[in-house]
Amino acid sequence: MSLPLLEAPLQARPLQGSTALVTGGATGIGAEIGRALAAAGATVAVNHLGQDHDAHALLAAFERDGSPGIAANADLTDPGAVQTMVDLVRAEIGPIDILVNNADSYPRVPWRLHVLPGFGDLDLDEITPPTVRTWRAERLAATVATTVAKSYRLLKAIMETATDDELIRRNPCRIRGAGSEQAKERSTATVAQVDALAEAMGPRWRLMVYFCAYGPVRPEEQAALRRTSVTLAPLAVRITEAAPELNTGRRVEGDTKSAAGVRTVHLPAFLSMEVKRHLDWFAEKEPDGLLFVGEKGAPFRRTSFGRKWAKARAKVGLSKGFRFYDLRHTGHTLSTQSGATLKDTMVRAGQSSEKAAMIYQHSDDERQQEVAGGIDARVRAARVKGAVKRQAKGA
Repeated sequence: MSLPLLEAPLQARPLQGSTALVTGGATGIGAEIGRALAAAGATVAVNHLGQDHDAHALLAAFERDGSPGIAANADLTDPGAVQTMVDLVRAEIGPIDILVNNADSYPRVPWRLHVLPGFGDLDLDEITPPTVRTWRAERLAATVATTVAKSYRLLKAIMETATDDELIRRNPCRIRGAGSEQAKERSTATVAQVDALAEAMGPRWRLMVYFCAYGPVRPEEQAALRRTSVTLAPLAVRITEAAPELNTGRRVEGDTKSAAGVRTVHLPAFLSMEVKRHLDWFAEKEPDGLLFVGEKGAPFRRTSFGRKWAKARAKVGLSKGFRFYDLRHTGHTLSTQSGATLKDTMVRAGQSSEKAAMIYQHSDDERQQEVAGGIDARVRAARVKGAVKRQAKGA
């Protein structure tokens, strides 16, 4: 399926640097809209409800074409879930510039596709607990659990109203937990997997892996880093710009995704030698030279790096759905385990949220060094533990 009427104006007006959110974007028309937006240069957030496989397959297609994106699993009928989704999109890829409201509205989908076919021919007093249990079991066999949970909640609400109006004596929807749903956890690489990925990427690109995992620093921010961005005492990088790559291959240096993106990222001490070696061996030699350049001296290219990343990911045994961007979750996890507050983590990652900014306390430079120290201790401990295990196996 193609959208010729949509593609033409998008190609005439590239959307590089824009963030788009497409609701109901994992399949069908929503997926085609997402493809068109990504082809025009936008970073696309794909909203879905329990369609993880379809969403990540679509994101993999975006990535192959050089356009990053994220999946946002959220029930649009739940205001809290919608706010969480919006906060996630803002934090991960920046403020939303384009919203495509493609999702079918509630309660039409669960009512039309699930509740009405199961109970439309029955009187209210004919809907019994065994009938509900049978219907739910059939729905679970036919569709995803999140959709079934939403349909069950709708049915329960209808029957509760019937009970209140004394049309039936008791609500037949009595299955404990049937209306609840849980999103899958985000994949988080272990310390050993991060080390293996860095090794597989090779000497020139291994520091990018560590910066993304333990900064965390976005790839487009790393593309703009220069020698002058780095300090060795304290070990840190100063991020002031980003250099995304257009679909045409042209590199565009400019502002970070949001004002919060301008920050100093203090790095764990174990990266000290990695940074020094990279400066000596691979960075441009000019005082203000780029930190990451290719084998022939050209600036970092997202497309060629993406091919190297795909090979490294396969070699380490991570799924195709695991993106370079997902390394940031390792840094988030270690920061939290090291005692970082939400605000500390937001500052490190360059994330912005108006709501969180009003609620959470300040995180200053000294505090960021403490968080980096905590990450350093945890990574070193994990490496020692891994080495002991390998020795024990070899004994």
